[in-house]
Parts: sequence; structure tokens; C-alpha cells
Amino acid sequence: MKRRRGAAAELRCLQAWAAESQALARRWRAARCSGPGPGRAAEREVRQQRDGFGELLRRMWGLPAALPTLPLELTVLYNSLLFTVGASDSAIKEEAEGIRQGLLRVLEACGACGQDLSTEELWQKVLQEVTAGELQAPLHRLGALQAAWWLAASRLGSTTGLFRLLSNAEDPGRACCREGENELLSLLKAWQVPAEEASLPLVQSTEDLKEILCTAAAFLQGLQELEAGNFATALSLFQEAAGGFCSKRVLAQIYTCLGCCAQQMGKPQTALQHLKRALQVDFQCLPALSHAAAVYRELGETNTELEALALLYEALGKKLPAAASSSPRFLIRTELLVDTPILASLLRHRHPSEVKYLLAQRCLQDGRVADAVEHYLDFLALLQEGLQWQVPLDDSSALPRIPEVFLETASALEQAGRHQDAITVCEEVISRTTDLIPRMLRVEERLEQPECPSPGAGLVGGLLSQKESLCYLTWRAAGYLHQGWAWAKLGESKEAITQFSRCLGDLLRLQLYGSGVEPTENLLPEVEVLQKIRLLSLVGRGMQFLDLGRHKEALLDFQHGLQISPGDPAAASYLVQALWKLNRKQEAAAHWQKFSQSPRGEDGQQEGQGRSFPLYLVSCLKQAMFPHSESLARSIQDYLASTNWDPS
Repeated sequence: MKRRRGAAAELRCLQAWAAESQALARRWRAARCSGPGPGRAAEREVRQQRDGFGELLRRMWGLPAALPTLPLELTVLYNSLLFTVGASDSAIKEEAEGIRQGLLRVLEACGACGQDLSTEELWQKVLQEVTAGELQAPLHRLGALQAAWWLAASRLGSTTGLFRLLSNAEDPGRACCREGENELLSLLKAWQVPAEEASLPLVQSTEDLKEILCTAAAFLQGLQELEAGNFATALSLFQEAAGGFCSKRVLAQIYTCLGCCAQQMGKPQTALQHLKRALQVDFQCLPALSHAAAVYRELGETNTELEALALLYEALGKKLPAAASSSPRFLIRTELLVDTPILASLLRHRHPSEVKYLLAQRCLQDGRVADAVEHYLDFLALLQEGLQWQVPLDDSSALPRIPEVFLETASALEQAGRHQDAITVCEEVISRTTDLIPRMLRVEERLEQPECPSPGAGLVGGLLSQKESLCYLTWRAAGYLHQGWAWAKLGESKEAITQFSRCLGDLLRLQLYGSGVEPTENLLPEVEVLQKIRLLSLVGRGMQFLDLGRHKEALLDFQHGLQISPGDPAAASYLVQALWKLNRKQEAAAHWQKFSQSPRGEDGQQEGQGRSFPLYLVSCLKQAMFPHSESLARSIQDYLASTNWDPS
């Protein structure tokens, strides 16, 4: 009699729980179909549903596990976990303790235990030992949720192993996949979704969840292959993901990744097609526009590149409306499962200041001086507003250090003929770096062990401080260098000489010590730039001495320049001219003969060909070029012909 009463009470409890679960699920489905839309009302509804299913689950777990109630219990657990994710996107990044607890209760109801097992081992034990037919569908649904959690953690191996177990439970004799196929995608596609029972309604169908898992698995594996450099495989997986089940936002991201992959494969036109498709799907996918600008640069289509950057800057300055989704809102979505560092890197949104700088830089590199000046001054205005603290200065940023931007601005102003403005901008760099440079800086000029820095913390700190001091010295010396050239263009030779001399005096702070190898071998990059600045200052000052008729002083500067950079075309040409003006014509002819017979393209390349010098030095390199090569050559040839003198 007591047993009958207990069975009746258990049946009534089960019916009540089922009715409560059905009511919660119906309420959610009605809310999703008729509203509320995105916003606080929707978030409140999700939280209420999470709390409702959570409370029901706690009451169930307050009683011993029993086989008759497990199908309902596992369904309530499935719905509860979905709302947990819906209420907080970060929940899927945490361990799904609820799934583990559900599996332990299944084992408890079957008279087994598994407290000491890992989650993977628990799944293996449950799917291999629990044979009750009524539990197979709820367990498969819970397995799909576990796969979502593992994909979100990029645990592709664990996900593959789980679906092997699920496939073997359905059909022990089924082959996992054919040769050459992707095993995880094959298992997911072959997995038979359990039918939904009317008495156990689901708040997100397992069929939808399967489609999301397929898309996420293809997308994640594509990203892994892209990072590994397996571009053909990555392309195939991205194409698979693009045909899957996802929002417009995710689809645009997939097309962006396809574009990046095609670009890496050396197919820029195909890359542009994918990137344009990304923008057609979601016009707010601004990283696609940023990547498109990079592809246009690769193709040499500067006009189109600058148009793309201008559009990007304009779009970043606007507050765009939220992207509309053509599919109903799901609690578990593809974007929650695909959140990896490489994707974040590919989809990084540039800061508006960064794009403004890119516009300025590209205009200056392409010789569009007026546009470059406008963009640089706009960028400096943003800095004056304090936005520099919002600009990312990590390795992925396109921005150089701020003093370099000032120097590039000065270079653009000089080329635009605004020499006084260039002097003012350089003065800002000089004044801000003066107190940061030590009186004497002793530096190893060559990189002896570039790959093996010392592990000592103090030494590392010292090296970093030394490198920073070198940067400050370089920027201030470059500021004086630009001021020297600007005063020269204004016709103020004496003021120009003063600034060139200040630049050279600054560089006397630097004491180099090395191993006695050839001067150009394995120099530190910072030291190499400083040597180029020293050479340009000597050439610039020598030119002003020539203009003032101080030919001997000019000759000394050019000789010193050739000691720093043997074979430099500008220093060599001006040296010949200085000798010629001093009426030392035989020496001039000998030097000219030696220079004209030496191969070009050595240490003294004027535009930095073969070497990467900072952009802010380009205008100085151009100004230092010797403009009278042909007339000087004719004069020397006439002299040689008239004297019948052989310089050899």
C-alpha cells in the first residue's frame, strides 16, 4: 500500500514538473515569435527563464536520481543551460558543471558512479554503459550542448571524440569518415538528431544546434589552418562555414577570413571579391574594408587604397545602428563558439586616429604632399585633444611612436614649402626629448647575439633603457636635422649651419664600441639610423659652407661624411665639387674618376634602397642629393681632355 502511495506521489510530482517545464518552454517560444525585440526587455525575459528552469532543476536534484524522471530532468538541464548562456555570453567560457552533474545522476540511477572521472571519461562511461532507450535522446541532446562548450574552448579533439561515441551509440558499425574528409565535420553531419517530444519541449531545437555546431567547427578549424599556414585547407573550411547556419555578422566575418586567406595565397583579386562580399552582407564589417585597403596597396592601386581608408575613417567616426539579423535570436549562436585570438586579430577594429595616420603616411609615401600635410595636421589635432591615450600602441597598431609622427609631419611640411611650420613642429620634438637623453650614451654598435638576450632581469632592463635612450637621441638629432634643411630652404645659411652643428653635437653624446669588423656589418638599426643622420647633417652643413664660400670647411665635412659612409654618392659628389672650387682640380678629377668607376648601390644609396630608413628621413635624403652631376662631369672631362692627364 505504501509502495503504491509512493508511486502515485512520484507520478504526481513528475507530472507537475513536466507541466511546469512545458509552461516555461511555451512562454519562451511565444516571447521569441512575437517579441520582445533586442534590448532590456529581452534580457529580462531570458533571465526570468533561466531562473525558472534553474529553480525547477534544483528541486529535481534535491531528490535521488531515478530512471523514470531522468528524461525530463535532462531536458530541463538542457533548457536551463541554454538560458544560462543566453543570460551571459561569458558563461560558455566557464566549465559546464551542470552537464557533469547530469551525467553523474544518470550513473547514479543506473547504480554506478564516476566522481573521479574526467568529463571525457564520464561521457565514455555513460554512452557505453547506459543502454536505457528512453535516455538516448536526452543524452544526445546534452552531448550537443557539451560539444558547444568544448568548441567555445577550442577543444576540437574532445568534440571529435564525443561525436565518435555518439555515432557508435547510434550505429556501432558505421565508418567514421572517408579518406580525405574532415572527421569532425563528417561526424557532425552524420549525427542523427533525436526527435523532439511534445511532452518535453526544447527552447532551442537540437536540429538548429547541430547546424550551429557544424558552422562553428568549420570556422574554428579554418582559423587553425590559417594560423598554421595551410591556406588551401583553410580556404576549403571557410567556404564550408560560409554555407552554414549563422547570422549576417558572422557570415561577413567568414568572408573576411576568406579574403585574408586568398591574399596569403597570392590571389589579391579573389581576396577583394571575398572582402566586398563581406561588406555586402554586413556593411558594418569594417575590418573587411581595412583588409581591402591593404590588398589595394599590394596591387599598387594607391587611389583606391586611399579611398578605402577615407571611407574607413568616415565610418569609424559614425555611430552605426545595430546590424539587423535575418534569423530569429538563438540562445547559443555561432559567434559565441568562435572567439579565438587569431580571429580577434583579423577582425581588429582600427582606431580612427590610426586610420588618419595611415592616410597621412600613404599620401606622403606617394608624393601627395598637400594631402599628407592635411592628414598629419588633423592627426596632431587629435593628439592635442588627448586622444593619444585611446590609440592602441601594441604590435598590431599601424602607429609609430609619437615623436616619429611629428618628424614625418615636419617632413611633409618641408616638402610643401612650409619651412617655418616645419621648424616649429621639430622644436616640439626637441623640447620634449631634451631632458630624457643622458649626457653620455655608451652603446655596443653591433648586434652580437640577436636571438639570445640575457635572462638577467637587471640586464634586460638596462638594455631596454639603453634602446629607449637611443630613440630619444635619434628623434632630437632628426629634429635638428630637419630644422637645418628648413633654414637652408629659407636662405638662412648661418642658421642652417647652427642647426646642423647642434645635430652633430648631439651625436657626440653617443660613444660606440664594437668588435673591429667592417663598419656596415651587423649594425644595430638605431645606430644605423643615427649614422645616416650624422652623414646627412655633414652633407647639409657642407652645402651651406659651399654657398658661403667657406670651401675648406665644406671639404672637411664631406671628407668626414665619407669616413662614416664610404662611397656615399652625395658626399663623394660634393667632395669633388669642393676640391674643384678650391682649384685642386687634379684631386677632384682623381676622386671623380674613382667614384664614377665604383659600382652604385653600396652603402651610400640615397633613397635607402636595400635599407629601411624611417619615413621622416626621406625628404632629407632627397635634399642631400647632388644636383649638378652632369655639369660637374662635363667640367672634369673637359679638364682631362685639355691637360691629357690620366688620373690613374
